[in-house]
Amino acid sequence: MTTRDRILDAAAHIMRHDGIARATTKEIARRAGFSEATLYKHFAHKTEIFVAVLHERAPGFADALGALGERVGQGTVAANLRDVTRAAMAFYDQAFIIAVGVFSERRVLEALRADLYRMGAGPEGVNHTVAAYLRAEQGVGRVRADVDADAAASLLMGACLQRAFFRHFYDREAEEPEAKATEFVRVVIGGIETAQ
Repeated sequence: MTTRDRILDAAAHIMRHDGIARATTKEIARRAGFSEATLYKHFAHKTEIFVAVLHERAPGFADALGALGERVGQGTVAANLRDVTRAAMAFYDQAFIIAVGVFSERRVLEALRADLYRMGAGPEGVNHTVAAYLRAEQGVGRVRADVDADAAASLLMGACLQRAFFRHFYDREAEEPEAKATEFVRVVIGGIETAQ
């Protein structure tokens, strides 16, 4: 295991179990078994670690989002959206506890927001990517031209986030995401897809 991986594993554990406010660079380095100087050789700041944890310790979502642009006109719109929805549900389920901690301290939220802005990252990027895919599918005639791609993306990704919220709030076991992803996509697709 690389130094970077050990740092990310330690950070992910702290963020999930102790909250993001306790995930200081000093504590992350200590739990990873390194000095803070070693941590800073791999990451510029705590937010970079946070983003890396979300992207690299919740595999599949970034890949599914990245693949959407290549899938325009390929397969079916429903299958493409189902893949990204399934990955989004898994991501939000894993990331929910970490993300909730961000809102517990205003100072942490403001710092994270500023850092994400500087990095060109942030939660709205997910919706922008899905909306861009839907607009591209509109361009090839597979999604109705009158559909608001941003609204459709918000409905789909918002449903995934709400599912994670309910699961954690009610302390429910994680159900198999395939059926739920299929249902979410079926409802959205029913309102946007052109007749094939």
